[in-house]
Amino acid sequence: MTTSAVLLWLVGALAGSMVFFGVVVAPLVFRVLPAETAGNFLRAFFPVYYLWGMALAAVAAVTGAFVDWPSAALCLTVALLFVFVRQFLVPRINQARDASLAGDTEASTRFQRTHRLSVGINMLQLIILLAVAAHLTW
Repeated sequence: MTTSAVLLWLVGALAGSMVFFGVVVAPLVFRVLPAETAGNFLRAFFPVYYLWGMALAAVAAVTGAFVDWPSAALCLTVALLFVFVRQFLVPRINQARDASLAGDTEASTRFQRTHRLSVGINMLQLIILLAVAAHLTW
């Protein structure tokens, strides 16, 4: 297997796991589990999800350095975005959610805003990964 094929596989694996989470895991959790249990599960799941994404994107970035610098830079960007969301946004999302559940109406707005930002970043990461995959196959 060539280094280019390995990079494409890494990008595809990460993009696939991101889509699987958004299309299968998240909706299933909220459909099957009571709201409080679903929230607890996702609080435990998200740090692992972001760590997985960061690690896979970082390995893709290193692999990309041997194949294609623009792809490497884009994969590094994806990895850094995973770090940002995991280390900066997720704690703020959790704090806002806790405050909102405790009755703080302003916290509800903060939760919605930070949650939307994390979803937007996730979509941007997916678009970047699809662009890298398209670039590698042309």
